[in-house]
Amino acid sequence: MNYYLGIDFGTSGARSAVIDSEGVIKSQGRYLFEDLKDNNLINSWEKGLWALLGGVSGEIKRQIKGIAINGTSSTVMLCDSIGKPIDSPLLYNYVCDAKVVEQIQQIAPPNHIVLSATSSLAKLVWMSQQAYFSEAEYFLHQADWLGFLMHGKLGISDYHNALKLGYDVETLKYPDWLLQWLQEKLQIPVKLPQVLAPGTVVGKLKMDVAAKFDFPQDCLISAGTTDSIAAFFASGANKPGEAVTSLGSTLVLKLLSSTRVEDSRYGIYSHRFPSFNQENQEALWLAGGASNTGGAVLKKFFTNSELENLSHQIDPKQTSELDYYPLTQVGDRFPINDPNLEPRLEPRPDNDVEFLHGLLESIARIEAQGYQLLQKLGADSLTRVYTAGGGAKNHTWEAIRERCLGVNIAHSNNTDAAYGTALLVMKGNREMRRIGD
Repeated sequence: MNYYLGIDFGTSGARSAVIDSEGVIKSQGRYLFEDLKDNNLINSWEKGLWALLGGVSGEIKRQIKGIAINGTSSTVMLCDSIGKPIDSPLLYNYVCDAKVVEQIQQIAPPNHIVLSATSSLAKLVWMSQQAYFSEAEYFLHQADWLGFLMHGKLGISDYHNALKLGYDVETLKYPDWLLQWLQEKLQIPVKLPQVLAPGTVVGKLKMDVAAKFDFPQDCLISAGTTDSIAAFFASGANKPGEAVTSLGSTLVLKLLSSTRVEDSRYGIYSHRFPSFNQENQEALWLAGGASNTGGAVLKKFFTNSELENLSHQIDPKQTSELDYYPLTQVGDRFPINDPNLEPRLEPRPDNDVEFLHGLLESIARIEAQGYQLLQKLGADSLTRVYTAGGGAKNHTWEAIRERCLGVNIAHSNNTDAAYGTALLVMKGNREMRRIGD
């Protein structure tokens, strides 16, 4: 039996999932980072990786044929010539100075995804202005570096992680405007990573790592992905028009489309969707955006038990007349990209059931507005929505959302990004064998 290991690196910990050739989970693991201070992040990541590898039982690990890692998008770092980090990583939510974005605006196409203070390119430009930059030779994403620890090849990335660095996922190369600007204008000597399709086999697990953790010497390491894309893989959505809404602390939408949709004015961008075992197929795109509304607003007013009890008292067939824009603080990214957008949570009725009904329906309206915007900009028509995140458990909210969206809502096959990464490994390994045949 062949097994495949996917590892998900989040902000506070890491998870693993081993699946068999039928996609059935055989083993799972979890590691919480011990110290989240910036200067100890690297140690925490490395310890987490080794702990998860070591935590797989011997009977299972000796049959693992492939491994891949997903990381948080735009979490980046600089390394020297042997892969040693030269400073603390910059996390996905690190906001660069506005002057950095102004520099990028002078060269990048209008409304490009890199025109964000949190993009990988913005962080590279910011790093280039620091004293330690002269020691750097490689610019890597979190998943790139963790993959390097296993396969030993420096400077390898995937086109999901590289999107916010400016990599053109349509032509599958770095654009000339980016290369010329970095090399000639900014004179940045750092090597940009070589970009592969997610799931592409990079090489074998290093012999010393295989021996230490008793993995097969022919175990293959594949290029990874980002955490949100891995969660989409796990859902089971795979046809144009199918989407995944993540109802966590925030609201994240991803719609599979035959058309690429990009517009930084609305916080919208598209990932290339990897195709396996389908020759000559036109590229598919995962278009989406993320709003600051979501579960964090609900938990500001209600406990988990209150949410459950009050939800049972709501009639989801009835439309709430309350029109809110639920936010925990000023500003949203999508479908309204306005850092000064004020939360709208008034009037608040005395009846908590009515108040919660208004909140749930208002978030559902924002979700519907988001999908409408994606379709207006050219994405495929919405046909089905899978749901992930804690909000997926609220059946009342599901019925309200189904009414607002006008399409069927399905439950994701799985919501674990580690599981989605394991599926990516399995499909990538099968594709390699098919090509070899």
